[in-house]
Amino acid sequence: MIQSIRNIFSIPDLRRRVLFTLALLAVYRIGAHIPTPGVNTALLEQFFESNRGTIFGFLDIFTGGNFRRLTIFALGIMPYITASIILQLLTVVWPYLERLQKEGELGRRKITQYTRYLTVALSAIQSIGIAMTLQRPSTATGQSFVVNPGFGFVLMTMLTLTTGTAFIMWLGEQISERGIGNGMSLIIFAGIVVGLPNACVEIYQKLTVTKDWSVLQVLALLVVMAAVVAFIVLVERAERRIPVQYAKRVIGRRIMGGQSTHLPLRVNTGGVIPVIFASSILTFPQTLGLAFGSKTPDQHSFLGALQTSFQKLFEALRWGEPLYTLLYIVGIVFFAYFYVSIIFNPSEVADNMRKYGGFVPGIRPGKNTAEYINRILTHITFVGGLYLAVISVIPEWMISGIHLHHLPLVGSWVDEHFPQWILHGLNVNFYFGGTSLLIVVGVAMDTVNQIEAQLIMRHYEGFAPKSGRIRGRRG
Repeated sequence: MIQSIRNIFSIPDLRRRVLFTLALLAVYRIGAHIPTPGVNTALLEQFFESNRGTIFGFLDIFTGGNFRRLTIFALGIMPYITASIILQLLTVVWPYLERLQKEGELGRRKITQYTRYLTVALSAIQSIGIAMTLQRPSTATGQSFVVNPGFGFVLMTMLTLTTGTAFIMWLGEQISERGIGNGMSLIIFAGIVVGLPNACVEIYQKLTVTKDWSVLQVLALLVVMAAVVAFIVLVERAERRIPVQYAKRVIGRRIMGGQSTHLPLRVNTGGVIPVIFASSILTFPQTLGLAFGSKTPDQHSFLGALQTSFQKLFEALRWGEPLYTLLYIVGIVFFAYFYVSIIFNPSEVADNMRKYGGFVPGIRPGKNTAEYINRILTHITFVGGLYLAVISVIPEWMISGIHLHHLPLVGSWVDEHFPQWILHGLNVNFYFGGTSLLIVVGVAMDTVNQIEAQLIMRHYEGFAPKSGRIRGRRG
């Protein structure tokens, strides 16, 4: 490992790329400490602590804590991710974008330009909504989050947050072009791992100061963490390879084709997108619950009874509740299928194979090949969806547990016979939830792969040892 690091810094071009990436990530972290003027940050952090299970806490994960402090990078890279997903979905239904996607590098540049414009527009809309929401007094304390509310504050907040998001987008593009790794992913990665030291300090305090935990519990936590990370690495690299044979063709005096290859189908084709979609939808009712919960319902009126019913529903959709866990798992599996159906077209793949004389041994080209690929894709997508669900639920269980004792009829029996650490969790202020853990491990593996490719291209040994070299996502 030490020799591999020396090899990185002994190559001038690779050294410049690594240092350039680290420098821009440092700029991003500096901006994370510059607050937006006119905001009571202490009161805002208290609000986020009391609403960690809502969409506010979900967004705060991707901004590295910038959202709760409302720094100039408070919106983070989420508007860019949203804009990218919107344009990716529109590519399927809008022929113009579909043509651009097939035009190669020029078309991709045009789509990237549209993504930038949409990112700025979404940032402006979100920042205006945030500014107007902050001007309302807190439901808990009655104090205002804003020192001097008014049109000036809304305008200043919109300009500050929108400019911050545009600057982060520029940083990510510069890292992708002149650094190492995917710039947008590395920015999210940096925002997430910055909370790791605080998590380690908190675990140490619970072990030595407050003595809430024993050494055995800490060791169990480390073992679970290592097992989860190893499981993520295993499945992220897993793929189903469909053998493809290309027939020989005579073109002029040349004989083309005749070789055997394979079509790789990743187990987790959708990546972390299904988890993000499911989390966003489930946190939305919890956020609405904040508005309904701020008023005491009138039990003698129809609207009051309706509000009471909604409050019970919102309570059932909180972290750790059985209904939330069930819908979370179902949502992840559903969006895994939904996203794969958008980005992968078996019929198009089968037609391209037939055009170039390719076929799957034992399967007729054309429609039969498309059905065969679709059948395999359906099976592995189900496995990939379950994998995402397990990885996402385990950290949530460690934070808040699974409240099976809230189930009707059997709740009291569960409360008496089940261990409390299952029902209430380990009380860990876990900085790596399911979504963030997938991002951290995936980005780390991709970055190591790119560094290793650069070293091998220059006739050096790879970054990882030969016995444990990480295979690429498609190889």
